[in-house]
Amino acid sequence: MYIHQLKDWPFFIWNTESIHFRLGEVRHRQGRILGLMSSAGFKLQESAVLNTLTLDVTKSSEIEGEKLNTDQVRSSIARRLGIEIAGAMHADRNVDGVVEMMLDATQKYTDDLTADRLFDWHAALFPTGRSGMHKIKVAAWRTPQAGPMQVVSGAMGKEKVHFEAPEAGRLPVEMDSFLNWFNAKSTTDAVLKAAIAHLWFVTIHPFDDGNGRITRAITDMQLARADKTPQRFYSMSAQILKERAAYYAMLEQTQKGSLDITPWLSWFLDCLFHAMDFTEETLSTVATRTQFWEKNRGILLNSRQQYMVSALLDEFHGKLTSTKWAKMTKSSPDTALRDIQDLIEKGILEKEPGGGRNTTYALITI
Repeated sequence: MYIHQLKDWPFFIWNTESIHFRLGEVRHRQGRILGLMSSAGFKLQESAVLNTLTLDVTKSSEIEGEKLNTDQVRSSIARRLGIEIAGAMHADRNVDGVVEMMLDATQKYTDDLTADRLFDWHAALFPTGRSGMHKIKVAAWRTPQAGPMQVVSGAMGKEKVHFEAPEAGRLPVEMDSFLNWFNAKSTTDAVLKAAIAHLWFVTIHPFDDGNGRITRAITDMQLARADKTPQRFYSMSAQILKERAAYYAMLEQTQKGSLDITPWLSWFLDCLFHAMDFTEETLSTVATRTQFWEKNRGILLNSRQQYMVSALLDEFHGKLTSTKWAKMTKSSPDTALRDIQDLIEKGILEKEPGGGRNTTYALITI
């Protein structure tokens, strides 16, 4: 028997004393992060928000096995927020859809969450009316014709079923109950409400597909309400991806347990606390990028150079060589060498120790 089949569903209970200390730590850290960012310059805040939202969008999709182009996601977010970035590029339709949903959730966090708003999010996620090669029902609750909705994880052919969601006939009543609770004022701490909202919505699983991404958007929306700001400086989705196995194990355990969700709330608070660990690293990366562009703002770069410098400032893997430059920019070896030499002369790149055919280059960030 799953929790949605229990007599008192969805009246959750928990042991306040068991989670009180961790909740206090999370709340203290939230305040510290917001305080640090409020004292930072506008450009640094802007870059931190862009970096966090890019993480949120890409990692939320990656949890579902879909890898989005990070540069496209970044460009799409920057364009919608009016942020100027070097090397901006056109984003595919599916990327724009995920970005539109996440920005609507976090930038308009004070607005009510309604069925129509959820339908808009769902339509943005699936603009072609298909999930992969399969036609799905878009912007509407799933129907009985689709059969039972099982929540699974794992590669195709090796899926593990964690639980089965309520039958389709229950969805109108279930979703009305959820939305009324989510929009109502509550004495429950706003962070705990985010944890409950995540569990409640993912349990209902009201759509044919995209439920995980929409669950995380709702979670971010409620966390924005907890922070009382649309500015996002930590990514819950990125942390869930890191702890994916533990996440699904806890979800399965909770679904097969009772309506006492203390263990789920404890796990959620730990996950959120760890997400904030990454914030300091993110702020350091953002500061480095911001300082770099400020230092070199008067230097003209061609589109290939802008693209490669941006890549080096973000998550570039391995050492930079002329061969890797040519491959990443789809240019000839001679063009790659000219681009690199030009950046060396401009004081942006430097040769690393060594030479010959294995010459590598590094960005000068100080």
